[in-house]
Amino acid sequence: MALSNARVHYHIAGGTKTSMDRTDWAELSEPVRHAITAYTGPVLSAETASDGLNSAIAMSVRTSTNTIFVKGLRTDHPGVVTQHREAMINPYVLSVSPRLRWHIDDVDGWNLLGFDYIPGRHADYRPGSPDLPKVIAAMRRLGQIPCPDLPIKQAEKRWADYVDDSMDLECLRGDALLHTDYNPLNILIYDRGAHIIDWAWPTRGAAFIDPACLILRLIAAGHTPTQAETSVAQAPAWNQASKRAIDIFAVANSRLWRQIATNDPHPWKTHMAAVVDQWAQHRLYGPALQPARAG
Repeated sequence: MALSNARVHYHIAGGTKTSMDRTDWAELSEPVRHAITAYTGPVLSAETASDGLNSAIAMSVRTSTNTIFVKGLRTDHPGVVTQHREAMINPYVLSVSPRLRWHIDDVDGWNLLGFDYIPGRHADYRPGSPDLPKVIAAMRRLGQIPCPDLPIKQAEKRWADYVDDSMDLECLRGDALLHTDYNPLNILIYDRGAHIIDWAWPTRGAAFIDPACLILRLIAAGHTPTQAETSVAQAPAWNQASKRAIDIFAVANSRLWRQIATNDPHPWKTHMAAVVDQWAQHRLYGPALQPARAG
């Protein structure tokens, strides 16, 4: 199972993310503000989020009774499909994610989602972080949710262009509900635990894939591959997976990120390509001593 000869022309979330300009409350048109307040009541204040990459609207809207987190994209934006995916999957993931209160499909050219506001901060993935047990606990809760019968992505199709042998793709097939994008910006840490947010790519597949996706982010945050794998070992899905299945997934992601970094050599993308390649090398040839470094 070499790292060369990849057929790489497939795109997944996390691969080609670019930041976009944010639209503040005062910049929204009157029809859009009216559509939001029809659900929330009069808005006392609105604070635009500084973090995140994928939403042109991302703000906390405060009323006299509660706070709602609003995210949105223009209806002609290619990523608007992710808004529909989030709305579709939300009723099934309430044990790990904030509740979606409303979805406005099209008002003055905007697609909007209104979620319960969850006070918290994004996860710290650095070695020794006290956030890691909370993240793993949230992943374990997600693992207990049956995958709903919905038209979501299938893992064996998402990664098909990165696996040489069609028989190997069977290792990615499964009935687990997966998030697949464990960017720390997609994890909210609060006093009692963690929430998994931004369900842009819900996927049906082998249960070990989510722990594997977290491993990539842990290495990016400074863990060695061995440390990262030890951290996710508390997830039953990881321990139940075969070595071959994990190796196949590691190689597939190395090919994916190499393609992403080649197409757009942005520093964070080249860093992630190095991270994923390091993990793949670790899986195939043995432990690495140092984590991948940016740049």
